[in-house]
Amino acid sequence: MFKVTIEEKTQQFDQPIRVKDLLSETDYRYPVARVNNRLRELSYRFSYDANVEFLTLSSVEAMAVYEASLRYLIAMAFKNIYPNYKIKFKYSISRSVFCYITNKEDVNIEETLLKVESEMLRLIELDIPFERVTYTKDQAIAFYKKGNYQDRIDLIHYRPEEKVHFYRCNDYMNYMYNYMVPSTGYLDKFNFIPYEVGFLIQYPRPETNEEIPEFKDAPKYIETLRQASLWADVVEANTVAELNRHASNKQTVEFVHMCEAKHNAMLTELGDKIKSSENIRLIAIAGPSSSGKTTFSNRLRIELMTRGLKPITISLDDYYLDREAIPTDENGQVDLEHLNTLDIELFNQNMLDLIDGKVVDIPFFDFKTKKRGGYRPIKVSKSNPIIIEGIHALNNELTKLIPSKKTFKIFISPQLQMNLDDENPISITNLRLIRRIVRDAEFRNAPALRTISMWDSVRRGEFRWIYPNQEQADYVYNSGLQYELNVLKKYALPTLQDIPNDNEYYMTANRLIKFLKYFVDIEDSYVPCNSLLREFIGGSCFSEE
Repeated sequence: MFKVTIEEKTQQFDQPIRVKDLLSETDYRYPVARVNNRLRELSYRFSYDANVEFLTLSSVEAMAVYEASLRYLIAMAFKNIYPNYKIKFKYSISRSVFCYITNKEDVNIEETLLKVESEMLRLIELDIPFERVTYTKDQAIAFYKKGNYQDRIDLIHYRPEEKVHFYRCNDYMNYMYNYMVPSTGYLDKFNFIPYEVGFLIQYPRPETNEEIPEFKDAPKYIETLRQASLWADVVEANTVAELNRHASNKQTVEFVHMCEAKHNAMLTELGDKIKSSENIRLIAIAGPSSSGKTTFSNRLRIELMTRGLKPITISLDDYYLDREAIPTDENGQVDLEHLNTLDIELFNQNMLDLIDGKVVDIPFFDFKTKKRGGYRPIKVSKSNPIIIEGIHALNNELTKLIPSKKTFKIFISPQLQMNLDDENPISITNLRLIRRIVRDAEFRNAPALRTISMWDSVRRGEFRWIYPNQEQADYVYNSGLQYELNVLKKYALPTLQDIPNDNEYYMTANRLIKFLKYFVDIEDSYVPCNSLLREFIGGSCFSEE
């Protein structure tokens, strides 16, 4: 006999049971479940005492399963309708996935989409189950050779396990490096948008109440992704297998410095743009968490100094209002990330006066008393552009009184365009989370458990305050380094592995561990002291320690 508890109600069983049998009827709201804090498919069979929670798409882990299953269904539909087409997926703008055909030119995307969508709807209506099957590595390689999937053969050599999982749906088989929904009938929530040479795939998101988010074009951001993809071609690191080959041969140092040279080239371009306009007096920098803003600001300052400029940095944190002066929301709570936590009027007046050559008393904030601690006088000349950095730096409301021609706005974020294989792109959000896990463990004595527990809140702030303003930027700086996960792996794994399997955040930790296992280590000695990566692993020449 064993006991199963669901929503504080306990049942007893004397025979193994599948998770989905605990539901009175099929409920398509629940793509997966949590069983004793382990992510489990609804087809999972067990016979031990367990707490079971059925997850909706409000869960990030459930959304990841849904998105991977949707890519599987799209790949299956293409195989059925266009068996000779090869497709590739990339994470893209507006919280979507970009898909394009890699081996055909002059494809009529609209016509292709109509046929693919029709086939998907047919498969969804049939509600075909996904069956998990296990192969040995040799069997998997033979299967991939038959289908001419060289990208998967290359990656499988870096898989530490001797077994490889596949999912069968009718006669089609594929693997998306994630669990799958029980059947095709669960995948009826999606939207296609023809976009450039391919199309965007939208799907429900937790941060939009399990709805498909409104599409918002971002031409500046998409251009950065396009350039990142071209760069991956140049350094021959489109996939993890290609990347690992660089980490495993004698040219590792060359590869690392090629990636660093790309950052140097972007800084040179930025320096030229800023220097060429004598009107620019305020440089505003913003980006999501773990984008490398601190190191970037230091390197930009030095870049501008080589052009005869002498930038000064002013912290937006010093413009916090006294805690009791911050407005509360309808529930009486204080949102410390809200724009209204800053003294916007004083900031604008101070910046205008500095630009006009006046001596200005700049405030400083005392975080111990949570009040303004006093003022310090500052005067700048035309050779002293002011650098500000913070979550609201690109918000037009923050600089509403400052003429736009005197302001240069920079959005910074890692934008790696890399895949496990053609049909499995690497999440940029996961990259930033791994960066933050490493940094918090190294410098803030905070384990991965704490970082992961705060991540949803961090993401909510980004969606509210940063991403809506990214297209305001005059320049988008891609802070990603193609080789960084090979370095970060050895730092991230120990703290991720410390999260016990009965903890609520174990599912996320386990997913990241499974992802990182594919990367071959690159030693820290290859990483220059001024590299943006040093902000996370230590050893930066900009460190105050």
